[in-house]
Amino acid sequence: MVDIVRLAELRDTPLSVDEVLSAASDPAAGGIALFVGTVREQDHDRPVVRLGYTAHPSAPAELRRIAEKVAASFGAIAVAAVHRTGDLEVGDLAVVVAVASPHRAEAFDACRALIDELKQVVPVWKHQEFAGGDSEWVNSA
Repeated sequence: MVDIVRLAELRDTPLSVDEVLSAASDPAAGGIALFVGTVREQDHDRPVVRLGYTAHPSAPAELRRIAEKVAASFGAIAVAAVHRTGDLEVGDLAVVVAVASPHRAEAFDACRALIDELKQVVPVWKHQEFAGGDSEWVNSA
């Protein structure tokens, strides 16, 4: 039996959209919804220079738990999610999630639920550095 959660990891190396899409691919899927979160160049109307993600040791297990919950709630065929840790520059991929479902509507709904719950629950903290030397910690993924 193939696990519905095909990929659920935190990594300190660059992420691959192709890897996540491939992990979520399944011949039974009528649609795969994909979300890619990137480091943006501005936040709170201030230029972002870089940011770093730090994760609690429980974060990988929480990510898997949420992926399993979303898969069960939305009848997903396959789920894949990877979140970056460490130092990132503007434009780098911070998180990539994908959900395969029999139909597109369920895939979109499940993908949104997955990224929203990941950001709320998985213990990953973001440290943003702004031009001019200011910085802030954000408890989000």
